[in-house]
Amino acid sequence: MKILVCITNVPDTTAKITFTDNDTKFNKNGVQYIIGPYDDYALARGVELREATGGSLTVLHVGEADADPQIRKALAIGADDAIRVNAAPIDSYFTAAQIAHIASQNQYDLILMGRESIDYNSGVVHGLVGEMLGIASYSPVMKLDIEGNTATITREIDGGKEILKAPLPLVLGCQEPISEWKIPNMRGIMTARTKPLNVVEPVGQATLTAPEKYMSPPPKGACKMIPASEAETLIRLLQTEAKVL
Repeated sequence: MKILVCITNVPDTTAKITFTDNDTKFNKNGVQYIIGPYDDYALARGVELREATGGSLTVLHVGEADADPQIRKALAIGADDAIRVNAAPIDSYFTAAQIAHIASQNQYDLILMGRESIDYNSGVVHGLVGEMLGIASYSPVMKLDIEGNTATITREIDGGKEILKAPLPLVLGCQEPISEWKIPNMRGIMTARTKPLNVVEPVGQATLTAPEKYMSPPPKGACKMIPASEAETLIRLLQTEAKVL
């Protein structure tokens, strides 16, 4: 089975986010980057499926050279090779078009990615890729098993879970608990240095959206503590100030 896992290169969740040029550009100075946490789940499950069924696992990233350390980490975790489309991921449509182009050339049985990135959180790339390739896509997938040419998927829906079966090929957006994150061992780190990382140029430049300005969330307001003995005061404040009752 040929598996493609798409990963993002995103700021660490503990990073302090700031903007420059009158809040029109993201300030990368001093920011530590990681593989997107949801992509880590997809990668971990992809490695497990490749080990169980054989075949190959390729990692794909749309981004510039500063993402190479994260790509090498994915190779150390267990991917066989990697492709980097040498372009900034301008928007979801552009990113999906690059993924679909690579996928159409290589005929993958399974395309895995996170349910969303944690920088822009659009959560639409898997659906766009599926539409561009003319194959089914599902998200968010919490459990995935493969038997022959059929996938059994458990995904989260409003009010519960849905279990369904679908034939390959598929595009899936993954989340926990589909697998547990994997930490590269020393052997994986050493072999990752020699695994192929193919850099290719993007196709087309069509975009549908462009950011005009960034804004930080408003600071948290002060917390007002009400003694347990003053329930009437709490109810009054919830009605008159918080306006939630």
